[in-house]
Amino acid sequence: MDRPSASSSVRDAVLQPLEDVGLSKFHWRTWLTAGMGFFTDAYDLFIIGVVTALLAPLWHLTTLDLMLLNSTALFAAVLGALIFGRLMDRLGRKAVYGVEAMLLTGGAILSAFSMNIWWLVVFRFIVGLGVGGDYPMSGVIMSEYSNRTRRGFLVNAVFAMQGFGLLVGPAVAVLLLGSGVPGSLAWRIMLGLGAIPAGIVIILRRRMAETPHFMLGARGDVEGAAKVVQQVTDASAPTPTASGHVQPLASSGRILWTNRSFLLTLVGTAFSWMFLDMAFYGNSVSSSLVMKALQPKGTLITDTLTSLLIFLVAALPGYWVSALTIDRLGRKFIQIMGFSVMAVAYGLLWLVPGITGETTEFLLIYAISYFFIEFGPNSTTFVFPSEVFPVTVRGLGFGISASVGKLGAAIAAFLFPVLLMQLHLSGTMGILAGISALGALLTWVALRESKGLTLREASHERLLETPDDAGGATRMQSAR
Repeated sequence: MDRPSASSSVRDAVLQPLEDVGLSKFHWRTWLTAGMGFFTDAYDLFIIGVVTALLAPLWHLTTLDLMLLNSTALFAAVLGALIFGRLMDRLGRKAVYGVEAMLLTGGAILSAFSMNIWWLVVFRFIVGLGVGGDYPMSGVIMSEYSNRTRRGFLVNAVFAMQGFGLLVGPAVAVLLLGSGVPGSLAWRIMLGLGAIPAGIVIILRRRMAETPHFMLGARGDVEGAAKVVQQVTDASAPTPTASGHVQPLASSGRILWTNRSFLLTLVGTAFSWMFLDMAFYGNSVSSSLVMKALQPKGTLITDTLTSLLIFLVAALPGYWVSALTIDRLGRKFIQIMGFSVMAVAYGLLWLVPGITGETTEFLLIYAISYFFIEFGPNSTTFVFPSEVFPVTVRGLGFGISASVGKLGAAIAAFLFPVLLMQLHLSGTMGILAGISALGALLTWVALRESKGLTLREASHERLLETPDDAGGATRMQSAR
C-alpha cells in the first residue's frame, strides 16, 4: 500500500476535526438554510399538477398544453443542475450559493402574474433552473460540512424537507379551494406562495462560508480551511492550525469519464436517479390524473385531499425513517430495498388489474410504494452523489446525476398523461415496475457503500493527488 504524501497527510489532519465533531448549532443552521430550498423545490414542482387542473377549463388547455406545463420546470432543472454543478466547482460554493434561490423566488412571483400559457411556460422554466441548481449546491455544501458518522442523516434531512413541500402544496390547494377562492385567483396564489420560503434563505445562503473541503482540494489553501474548521467545530477538540499551501487536485471534468472507477460510479448515481424519477415524478406530478382515473366522479378537492392523505401517512414518514437509519443500514441497502418494494407494488397493480378498480386496495398499495420511495431511492439517490465524487468535480458529478434524474422526471411527466390514456392505470404501473427493477439492479452493480467513511475516503479523492511540489511549504501544529 502506498504511503500517503505530505499533502495528503495535511489535508487529512486539517479536516479530521470536522469529520469527528458531533452535531452542533452550525450543522442545524446549515440544514435549515439548505432544506428550505428543498421545501420550495417540492412545493413548486408538485403544485403544478393542481394548477393545471384549474387552468385546463379556464384557458381551454389541450393535452399538449398540460404536458408542457407539467414538464417545463423539470426540463429546465436538467439544465440548472448542470450549470450550477459546474459553476460551484469552478468558482467555489460560496460564490454561487444563493443565486439558485433568487431564481426560485423570482420565477415563482412571475409565474403568479402570467397572462397566458406561454408566459407561464417561460416563468416555470426560470423556476426549474433554480430547482436544478439547488440540488448540487445544497447537497454538496451539507455533505462537505458534515461529520463522518452523521453525514447521511444531515444530507438526507436536507432532502427530507421535500416531504413538507409535498404536504403543504396539496394543503394550500385544499384550503384555497375549500374556502371558496375562485379558481382564476387560486392558481395564482398557489404559484406565488412558492417565493416565500426561497426568499427567506437568500441572505443566509449568500453569507455561508466557503467549505474547507473546497478550500483545500481546489485552492490548496491550508490556512483558510483550518480557520473555517476551527470555527465550525467551535474549538471543541484540538484543532490543527496551519500556514502555506498544498497542491490543488486535478479539476478537469474529464476525470469522471476517463477513470473507470469514477465512470462506473457516475453511471450508478445518474441512471439510478433517472429510474427513480421516472417512476416517482410521473406518478406524483400527475397524481391528480391518477386520482381521476381511479375515481372518475371525484372532484378536484377530493382528489387533492386523497393525495394529501397519502403524502401525510406514507411519504413524509418515509423521508425521516430514511434519514434516521441511513447511517446504520447504509445507502446501498436502503436504495436496493426501496427499488425492490416499488417494483413489487407496481407489479401487483399491473398483474392484478382488478386492484385498480378497488379504491381501498389500490390506495393501500399506492401508499406502500410511496413510503418505500422515500425510505429508499428518492432519498439515497440524493445522498450518494454528494459523497462519492472528488471535491474538485463533486458539483459536476452531482449536477450530471441530478440532471439525468430530472431528464427522466421530465420525460415521465410529459408522457404520463398519454400513457394513462393509452395503457390505462394498470398498464402504466407495469412500466413503472420494470423501471424500478432496473434501478435495483444498477445500484447493486455500480455503487459502493459510503457509510462511516470520511468524505475523502468515500470519494476516493486520493486518486487525484500528485506528488508534493518541492516548494510546498506547509506548517502544521496542534492548538488547544
